[in-house]
Amino acid sequence: MNLSNFNLQANRSQKSVGQAYLKFQLDSKTQAALPMDAAQEVLIVPSSRLTFMPNMPSCVLGLLNQRSRVFWVVDLPQLLEMQSLPADTQQYNLTIVRVGNAVLALAVMNVKGVTRFLPEVIQSPIGAVVPGLTPYLRGLVPQEREILLVLDPEAILNSAVLDTHQSVN
Repeated sequence: MNLSNFNLQANRSQKSVGQAYLKFQLDSKTQAALPMDAAQEVLIVPSSRLTFMPNMPSCVLGLLNQRSRVFWVVDLPQLLEMQSLPADTQQYNLTIVRVGNAVLALAVMNVKGVTRFLPEVIQSPIGAVVPGLTPYLRGLVPQEREILLVLDPEAILNSAVLDTHQSVN
């Protein structure tokens, strides 16, 4: 799915104030967002399209060949030390993320669309989330019934867990 579809819907909304973020579900309780300038594409792919790679961190689901490009696919909730995606998943919701020349496919529970908010509403995550999560966050945005985690794509792509395993691209 091309992200321009999400952008069109967001632009039509009267709530189009602030910067655009791709919003997704990490697990049953946790929603997160990535800046749209880092999100290249959203895909739904069958699990059979991934190529398992031995001797990789458990959060690395495998490799995906998409349009003559090869991407590492990472279980984002597991990387963030949350409950991993179900092992019997038949298809993955992927967000292709790019920071500079680094590209990674992040598997998430569900993609929710585009949300917008002003940078001023982002609050410090310290004390509100587990300490292991804070290096991957720009902050959080309190919402009516939940907290939206604002992820730092550069921190995710430069994760120590993935650092030695990104030379495919």
